[in-house]
Amino acid sequence: MSPDVLSTPVVDTAKAPDRAHSRARAARRRKALVMASRALLLVAVLGLWEALSRAEIIDPFNFSMPTKIWDQIYTWVTHGTALGSLGEQIWYTLHEALLGWVIGVAAGVVCGIALGRIAFLADVLGPYIKVLNSIPRIVLAPIFVIWFGLGPASKVASAVVLVFFPVFFNAFQGAREVDRNLVANARILGASDRRVTFQVVIPSATSWIFTSLHVSFGFALIGAIVGEYIGATKGIGLLVAQSQGTFNAAGVYAAMVILAAVALVAEGLLTFAESRIFRWKPAGSDG
Repeated sequence: MSPDVLSTPVVDTAKAPDRAHSRARAARRRKALVMASRALLLVAVLGLWEALSRAEIIDPFNFSMPTKIWDQIYTWVTHGTALGSLGEQIWYTLHEALLGWVIGVAAGVVCGIALGRIAFLADVLGPYIKVLNSIPRIVLAPIFVIWFGLGPASKVASAVVLVFFPVFFNAFQGAREVDRNLVANARILGASDRRVTFQVVIPSATSWIFTSLHVSFGFALIGAIVGEYIGATKGIGLLVAQSQGTFNAAGVYAAMVILAAVALVAEGLLTFAESRIFRWKPAGSDG
């Protein structure tokens, strides 16, 4: 028998599962610690807010307090709002935001990939896109109300312009950052421009696009809310406007809490979808 064989160390495979279990336990403990710390931080902030309001260190009329905000939400849930049921208002705003988000994402992806792939288009349209991006989109909401009226169309338009630009720039950058070796290899294999775009460029840019989706839905909600605040017949934004008009600070904060809950649910769904699509990626890789 060769001396090299005798000197080769034997890997103890029995220890590998133990190490895996230890890492899994450590990950579970860390996750539990993070969740507990988040809960404690929230309780501490709300408790401090309540105490300062009750002690009138901060003005309870202007700042309200968590218990009054909870009472307002409970009243809306059980007895509805002046505009109808709370669920109807949430769905009205969510419908506008979702429609604007879908249109804005689709337009941003198509335009971003097209300009990222076609240099001539980027050279011609680039200055105009920069000018449009420099315009504060919120100020367009009153114009959309004038153009499209108080119905959902004006709110959808506000959501579209807020969603389009972050998605567009990420899709554009993703198309520009594609590995040139992959494109060259595809062309060597006889792939047409169309196949290169759909089978190389778009899959490579997907992670860039998903990064923009996480923030763009929040922008879609902002667009819908601002449009409703300026002029609407239903929606959470109109609830905010009415609460402000009657100096009901608890109502304003209650609407904000409801919007935050909707945004968190949407973020969770997007994160789940991203984890399913990018299952092939290492756990610690950037999206």
